Amino acid sequence: MRNLNEDLKNNKFKNMYLLYGEESYLKRLYKNKLKSSMLSLDDSMNCSYYEGKGINPNEIIDLAETMPFFANRRVIIIENSGFFKEKCDELASYLDNPSDSTCFVFVENEVDKRGKLFKRVKEKGRVVELTTQDESSLTRWILGLFNKDGKKITQNAMQLFLSKTGTDMGHIQQEIEKLICYVGSRESITIDDVNEIGTTLVANNIFDMVNAVAEKKQKNALELYYDLLALKEPPMRILFLITRQFNLLLQVKDLKRLGFHPNDIAKKIGLPSFVVNKYVAQSSKFTVDWLTNALNSCADSEESVKTGRINDVMSLELLIITFSR
Repeated sequence: MRNLNEDLKNNKFKNMYLLYGEESYLKRLYKNKLKSSMLSLDDSMNCSYYEGKGINPNEIIDLAETMPFFANRRVIIIENSGFFKEKCDELASYLDNPSDSTCFVFVENEVDKRGKLFKRVKEKGRVVELTTQDESSLTRWILGLFNKDGKKITQNAMQLFLSKTGTDMGHIQQEIEKLICYVGSRESITIDDVNEIGTTLVANNIFDMVNAVAEKKQKNALELYYDLLALKEPPMRILFLITRQFNLLLQVKDLKRLGFHPNDIAKKIGLPSFVVNKYVAQSSKFTVDWLTNALNSCADSEESVKTGRINDVMSLELLIITFSR
């Protein structure tokens, strides 16, 4: 990312860029920055955009060989093409010696680093992986956004805010805008503000539901389930998230037993560092046998629904009742 920022700062660009990874906000941000830096805002003649599977690489090559219209550069943006997961030898061969007046910007979720196209872009241009940001990076970015509007947030409110929003930067930005509008002219953002206006992710409701199960608070667990149904969450997605939660707890419990530090646990299983202590605490409420049996029960429940022996809503309700009995 540092090299990409240097290119943008110095206004000196490679012929090809690949932006990939799971952080959609950063991919969109840098795609737009590259476009606006290489072309004037009103230049629609020299920017072409392709998206999705089924793109004809020969059409792109023909366009790349076309001289830009009254400009120094033509920009071709190709998004979610699948070229970096499947073979695209035509484009890989072309990029060995592309037109000097054309710049390619590829935006993908996943890539195969062994592929010819990936290797070609890495050799000739810039490959930038944009992944989920860690807590310190997110905190600096959030504080910067609040500072722009003259707002401040306490450390405790920041921790609560991140625990509610998760790590998706697009979602975080929306929640920041809501908070800024909510507090109005007031400078400080408090825990009460975050609780009042902040949107809790479905995954957080699942966490609370599993907590209720652990504490044998059956009524509370069922109420959380009914709340998710009221929000139009499909029962099978809820089952998937519950299964995922039990699986994470089992991994956390095992890594904790082996003596791993919470920060190392977070890296190994892909949890944000600011929530791993919550998972460590929750895992202590269950035994390994209980979690293993719970995972088996979740698998049995999914099979029962898919084979038509029981409907999805009732299946999950019975599962929660059994777990919290």
